[in-house]
Parts: sequence; C-alpha cells; structure tokens
Amino acid sequence: MSLPIVAIIGRPNVGKSTLVNRLAGEKAAIVHDQPGVTRDRTYLPSYWGDREFVVVDTGGLVFNDDTEFLPLIRQQAMTALTEASAAIFVVDGRTGPIGADEEIATWLRQQKVPVLLAVNKCESPDQGLIQAAEFWNLGLGEPYAISAIHGNGTGDLLDELIKHLPAVEELPEDNEIKVAIIGRPNVGKSSLLNAFVGEERAIVSPISGTTRDAIDTCVVRGEQTYRLIDTAGIRKKKHIEYGTEFFSINRAFKAIRRCDVALMVIDAVDGVTEQDQKLAGRIIDEGRACVIVINKWDAIEKDSYTIYEYQKILEGRLHFSEWAPTIFVSALTGQRVGKILDLVDSAALEHKRRISTSVVNDVLEEAITWHSPPVSRGGRQGKIYYGTQVSSQPPTIALFVNEAKRFGDNYRRYIERQFRQQLGFRGTPIRLLWRSKKARDVETSNVNRAARV
Repeated sequence: MSLPIVAIIGRPNVGKSTLVNRLAGEKAAIVHDQPGVTRDRTYLPSYWGDREFVVVDTGGLVFNDDTEFLPLIRQQAMTALTEASAAIFVVDGRTGPIGADEEIATWLRQQKVPVLLAVNKCESPDQGLIQAAEFWNLGLGEPYAISAIHGNGTGDLLDELIKHLPAVEELPEDNEIKVAIIGRPNVGKSSLLNAFVGEERAIVSPISGTTRDAIDTCVVRGEQTYRLIDTAGIRKKKHIEYGTEFFSINRAFKAIRRCDVALMVIDAVDGVTEQDQKLAGRIIDEGRACVIVINKWDAIEKDSYTIYEYQKILEGRLHFSEWAPTIFVSALTGQRVGKILDLVDSAALEHKRRISTSVVNDVLEEAITWHSPPVSRGGRQGKIYYGTQVSSQPPTIALFVNEAKRFGDNYRRYIERQFRQQLGFRGTPIRLLWRSKKARDVETSNVNRAARV
C-alpha cells in the first residue's frame, strides 16, 4: 500500500529533525545545532492512532541566500512538498516570528497542500500558549504549541494532521509468495530447489526481474504461486574476497530483504554453526518469516529419540527456533520436501496477519493480571495503558506505557511470550514498540478516538 507523505518544513535550527525523530520514534535524523546539517530528504515511517504515514525531513529553508548548498536544500524541500499530502511548518517559539518565517509562510500559502503550524520549543504549557499566539499573523491558521524534544503538544498536532491525510488505498492482493532459500555453501540449497521443481511438475519458466539481481524460479501448486529465490552460499567475511563472491553474497542479503519467507537450510551432519546463527540474526533483523529446514536427514543414524534430541540442540543454538517451524528433510531423496511449502503457506499468512486493538488489549490485560509490571528502585511501577497493532509483515504492536525504561528485557520477553501463546504468530517474528506516553495524553487520545467513533 502507498502511505501518505507529510513534509516537515522550516528555516534552519527550529527543531525539524527533532520533531521527525519524535514522530518516527527513532533517532534516524541527525540533530545538530548548525545550519545545513540536513541537506537531503529523509523518509521515515510514522503513525498516530490507527493511521500510518511517512514523515519527510528537509533541510532548513533560506530564500535570500544562494551560497554553498542552500539552493539545493530549497530544491529538496520543494520536491518533498510536491509529493506530500500535508505539511508541518515548524517555527521557533523562543525567538518569535522573524522575516525568514514570513517568507516561508508566504510561499506555503501558495501551495496546494494543507499546512499545519507547529510552534516548537514551547516547553512551558502556560508560556507556550503565549509564544504560539505570536504566530497567528503568518496567516496559516491555528499555531500549535509543541516541544519536539519532550513531546508536549504533539498529540493535538497529530490529531489535526490525520484529518488531512487521505485514506490509504489497499493494493490488489498479490497471490505470489516470495521464498528465499538461505544457507551456508554446500548445505543443499540448489538440491532443494531442484526437488521443489521436480515435486510440483508445474514450472513457469525462469524469470529474470527487471530490477532484481537474481534469477528466480516460479512454481505453481494449486492456486498458489511461489517465487523461489536461490542464493549463493554465505561464508564468513574473512573467507570472502572482493569480486564475484562478494557481490553474490550481497545479492543473497538482498534476497532476504525482498522475500516473504526465508527457508533457513541447515546441514544435519554439520549441525548449527556460528555462521548459521549470524544468518538467522539477519533474517530476524529484516523481519522476515522463517522456516528452518534441516537437510540431509537421510545421512543421520537415527533412533526414536534422535529428532527430539536434535530439536533441543536447535533450541539452544537458534533462539528463533521457538517460533520458527522446523522440518527434517532430504533434498536428495525428496523425503518430506513437499511439506515444506505447507509450512511456507502458514508462515506467510501469519506474517501479514492483523489483530484488532480489542484483542491486543485483552491479551495485555490477562498478561498483567498474571504478572504485574516491574517496580523501579524508587518505588514507581511501570504501567501499560494500551496496545495496538500498527503494521504487519512482520506484525508490529505498539505498547503505550508510562515510561518505557521501567520495563526490562525479562518483562518485555514475558509480554512477547504471552502474545505468542494467546495469538500464535507461528513462523513470523513480532515486534513490540514500547512508547512512553503521559497519562493526560492517553486520556486525550481516548476521548478523541471515542469522538471519531
């Protein structure tokens, strides 16, 4: 789906990048007290309530100076505005309106996009309203007093912003599942691909995508199409020389990034190696669904306990084996190869699954009942106000709390386990975003949501 874009506009040093970091919930935009630090456009995902959008950080606008890189910054800002659904004009409440603000305001009034006026650096609630009132004369409507560094007033600004954003148009559902076959050299990736092709007997000729680095093979099973992405074996960096192998490994990493489901192929004879663990980490970092394929199972001497013992080894060496399904196969003989795609179907479905806000909060309520949030040394207890799923692929849930740093790793893992136990998500990573929020902001958000309903 195509998300609406919100351009952040203003002169240098008014706090645009700080506001972008506040809205995106991460420090991706560089914040430094020097004009011109932000020169290019930086796009970051954001959301408010149940609405998702993209914020664009732009350089400080200066209209009466053509020295150095300032004309380029103007061009970047103008380009951002032409593709935006709305803009936030950031000004400095401490300095009050100056000539540069008036020049930008005049330019913005000539544009076709709705513009919201954010008066930044208003840390004092009472004084901030007085500071903001000075900007009414810019002719851009109500000035919103905010503090980008502390978050004060941003809730009201965002409540107004989402009224101006268009509804997201869902793209037609793609029936194709992209499957990357990942693993070290000689674990049987190509043999597994050949086994898929031979098993299904329905091959769409190899396709080389116009913007893709690898040659993919499409396999059809029933009404489902699978794009199988075979990749080069990935070795340790110290064994890789710059050249063909270097680029083939980069293509393998790109394959992980563009797939829906990664088949993590492990050699049953060699077991889980350090390199396998690093590859698993890459799959998790990219947020891909995963199925663990233990290949060459026919080469292992087995008894009735072997598979269970091997599973325990996996749990100790691959921590994501807690949620990734495991299957023991032989690409050489075709043993259980056909069942891999059943697991792929299930993992892909869970990867794009969405849970209603009411169900999310039912799970949270029960989890808190069994295990209360931790209490800090100062005697203050963590509190979870509510949660909501903000995106899928992978499923991502935002948890709004009184102070995120009060929730340690143990409690965060506990909450994730509760979501998995109650909701499944078998085969996909889930991401929990712990967001600090003041109680009064939560009450305001709840009132606004109720009014919209």
